[in-house]
Amino acid sequence: AIQEYRVISQNFKAEYQKSSSAIITATTKSGSNVWSGQALFGYQTKGLLALDSFQLRDKHRADSIAKVTGNPSTFSKPDYKRTLGALSVGGPLIKDKLHLFASYEGNYQNRNNRIDFGSIPTGFPALDTVNLAQYNGSFTSPFRETLLFGKLSYALDPKSSAELSINNRHETDVRDFGGNQAFQEAVNFRNSVTLAGLKYNRFSGPWLDEANVSYSRFRRNPSPNTPGLPNRVYQFNGADHVIGSNLSVQDFIQKRLGLRNDLTYTGFHAAGEHVVKLGANVDFVQYDVHKGNDETPKFVYNDIVNGVPYGYRSPYLLRYGTGNADLTANNNQIGLYLQDDWTPTPQLTLNLGIRWDYESHMLNYDYVTPQIVVDTLTRYNSQLPHPLDLNRFISTGSNRKPFYGAFQPRIGFAYAIDKASKTTVFGGFGIYYDRSLFDIAVDETLKLTHPTFEIQFAPKGATPGPGQVAWQDSYLTADKATLDALVHTSGRPEAWLIDKDVKLPKSRQWNLGVRQILGDFAVSATYAGVRGVDQLTLNWAQFGLNPDGSCCTSFDLGPHGFSNFIYSANDAKTWYDALQVQLDRPYRRATEKKVGWGAGLAYTYAVRSLQGVDNLGDLFAFPNATNIPKHPSNDEKHRIVANGIVDLPFLYGVQLSSLLVLGGKYSLDVGCPQRFCGSGTTGNKYERGGFTVPGTFPYRNVDLKLRKDFPNIGRGALGLTVDIFNVFNRNNFGCFNTGNRDDQNFGQPTCVVTDARRAQLGAEINF
Repeated sequence: AIQEYRVISQNFKAEYQKSSSAIITATTKSGSNVWSGQALFGYQTKGLLALDSFQLRDKHRADSIAKVTGNPSTFSKPDYKRTLGALSVGGPLIKDKLHLFASYEGNYQNRNNRIDFGSIPTGFPALDTVNLAQYNGSFTSPFRETLLFGKLSYALDPKSSAELSINNRHETDVRDFGGNQAFQEAVNFRNSVTLAGLKYNRFSGPWLDEANVSYSRFRRNPSPNTPGLPNRVYQFNGADHVIGSNLSVQDFIQKRLGLRNDLTYTGFHAAGEHVVKLGANVDFVQYDVHKGNDETPKFVYNDIVNGVPYGYRSPYLLRYGTGNADLTANNNQIGLYLQDDWTPTPQLTLNLGIRWDYESHMLNYDYVTPQIVVDTLTRYNSQLPHPLDLNRFISTGSNRKPFYGAFQPRIGFAYAIDKASKTTVFGGFGIYYDRSLFDIAVDETLKLTHPTFEIQFAPKGATPGPGQVAWQDSYLTADKATLDALVHTSGRPEAWLIDKDVKLPKSRQWNLGVRQILGDFAVSATYAGVRGVDQLTLNWAQFGLNPDGSCCTSFDLGPHGFSNFIYSANDAKTWYDALQVQLDRPYRRATEKKVGWGAGLAYTYAVRSLQGVDNLGDLFAFPNATNIPKHPSNDEKHRIVANGIVDLPFLYGVQLSSLLVLGGKYSLDVGCPQRFCGSGTTGNKYERGGFTVPGTFPYRNVDLKLRKDFPNIGRGALGLTVDIFNVFNRNNFGCFNTGNRDDQNFGQPTCVVTDARRAQLGAEINF
């Protein structure tokens, strides 16, 4: 259904809202006065797939055992199948007036995940009874996706048109198992998205008015694929090995009614040519949330805990969530912008704009902190390692105010040094506000209405110590009544405290570059910089660092009814600087005298640093953001992406295209977690670059595609394709063990991040 798309990574204009990275704009296809259509088909099966290194290791082990025992090998190639199908049609319902376009796409996959619990400890009868080895093997991970799109285009008169479009996406994805996670622990991740839009355009001389009414409904609904089992975690060899149901049921529904109008005027000619554009949008959003996190009880087992033997006979910890997991809220969003694309001379263009955005209820402004939280915090605040300003962190329902200051100036320029515009210098600067996640406001409420409790168990048959509960075999259940009775007498919820002066995340972005036309080639070099500030983090009020910087000093909230006091801060910052070099030769079709070809090469050298958070996207900063210094984090400095396409007229008219991706060295954070490893490990400091992947380009991937078009049959045309992904069967490793330098498997990968070599057969019919 996509006719064309554009990726905008620099010089965002003011019409684009909430844009903190790249923007993708897409134009969908429309019907015409001639009926036409297209059908696509792609197919993969396990016979078209190679084995990766882990699968080859399993095969070698099984073959070796078979050779010794004389029995057939137990290894079988994992099942896999993917079918892609698409059909589109477009044409006139009323010639020259009303046109239809509709499409269907289906993506049906039976993937396969490998589960290997590794070397299971021996000498533990209780662990032998569980028989973890029975969960090893390869299991199908099915994915189903259906995409539907329809558009009606109506020419009202020579100066105006209307367009109605509807699209729907429905997905089910059984995933999040493999490695040390049994198939029982899989999630069935369901997405259902419906969008509808009605657009009206009116032309009148230098004026263009675009009015748009849209409605969308997003539903995200992950839940256990195998419900009803208690989740059990067995800790050995420095890792968690998990069986039982997945932990949570979530059902997020967002409904949005949007009104937008954009007005463009091209009749202003003062000191050059101007294209002036202004617009406004108003969105009415409703959230209906069910966030049943941790409703599957999680029991954690180990051999020895804090020097006390458990022998895997009983768990030492239960983590379980219960209560009211439902929440409904409304939020209104407003955006205004004005921009002027001014060309004072034929060689110079200036892009000048400003934008303002507002949200009425993104952070739960009418929330009232429960009295029990207020009383506990007031009484013990001075004893916390990080005392809080209670005027900021106790919400009265009226002391939080929406942010009205999201003004975002954006400027850009392009200057052609020569009259033929072969050499152009360009640049820009802009301020961009992003959104605070509504999920934060959800958890502020649900952490108390639907708390997650933790219960510490004494070893089976032992007398409970302080803060412990005597273990009973009847506790190993998913029965809600049994577990509710247990945790409500012994568990402790946590309270989230959101600063009334919380800020919106903001970034300043700029770039400066040059483009050069060299015959058929276009070359560009650009410096791009981004500085992110006021990034939201969540911190622990009852934990702090010792004077020597080690972890941790603490205040025990347990006797006072709470497990944690989590408070918000805007202390996280990000830095990004990149040199981006591109070389492009646009594709041109073959002629009688010339071979048709095109190619592109992009090289990026980039450095990224974080402060106040360990990983970008992770809101939690233990114990608090001020203790996490500026540091590089999992950064890959070098990346090369090359593509090419060539017509081969002497090889039966076959067309060959390719994509090459090379990723340079990158550093991984070391620690357990990243900065505080605890007793018996390498220390309690943040460690930069503790593990570096060897090789100049540890990530390498080459894809090829062959296409043969056959002569037209009437109005129809047929094309056959063969895709080969990861042509050289490169093992691009991931999931590196970086938790503890003293681990004998430190630095070893446990997964691959790209598939082994695989082929795909396809066909396309145009009619």
